[in-house]
Amino acid sequence: MAKSKLTHLDAAGRPAMVDVSAKAATAREAVAECRVKFPLAVAVALRKAGMGTAKGAVVDTAIIAGTMAVKRTHELIPFCHPLPIDGCRFDVAWLNDTTLRIECAVKTTHRTGVEMEALTGATVAALTVYDMCKALSHAMVIGPAKLLAKRGGKRDVGGARA
Repeated sequence: MAKSKLTHLDAAGRPAMVDVSAKAATAREAVAECRVKFPLAVAVALRKAGMGTAKGAVVDTAIIAGTMAVKRTHELIPFCHPLPIDGCRFDVAWLNDTTLRIECAVKTTHRTGVEMEALTGATVAALTVYDMCKALSHAMVIGPAKLLAKRGGKRDVGGARA
């Protein structure tokens, strides 16, 4: 089995940002999701209230927070490059009676991909749902957060649909 090379380490094994200056700018997209699992009574109450709480519209606030996080990913993750975000879309829907699924799709044309931006957007949106609903219960569970697809760059993963 071939030994994989971590891209954020230099020849001496020290942390380093990847130099993407020699790469061509191409269309890149990534789709990630994160889930929030609620106790059944909380999920029922949220649906009955139209996904609103005393703090406001849960889903709308989560989408705004997730979008802001996408645009600031490079400020949160040390070796992420600042990227021009060409598109950011969220799809938030109930997966089942107790689980809210948050999908974040991000697009750019650049020399590096947007996987971290999509993962950050989906995760921060899920954290925002937790924050908006914690007065109802602290028994919510966030996760898993996962990359569903990416397109552009060295390799494609899944079926990106950003």
